[in-house]
Amino acid sequence: MSDNYFDEGRKAALAYWGLGQMLKGAGFAAAFVIATGLVLTAIWAFGLLLPEQSKQAPSPYGALEQPIAAKGHDLA
Repeated sequence: MSDNYFDEGRKAALAYWGLGQMLKGAGFAAAFVIATGLVLTAIWAFGLLLPEQSKQAPSPYGALEQPIAAKGHDLA
């Protein structure tokens, strides 16, 4: 048997280090996506607990949604 089976070269060591860094970054990204999903799920679940009347309120942007002609401006 060869004694240098576990003797890594510099390129192999750098490749393993780079792979480890990429996997670590992928793990952090996955944790961020899962945490964001949990927060959005909690907001959605909280919205289900609200009464129906709170979901039928008029838009707070009503003044911005009016047509320009309704404010007395002529479009022609």
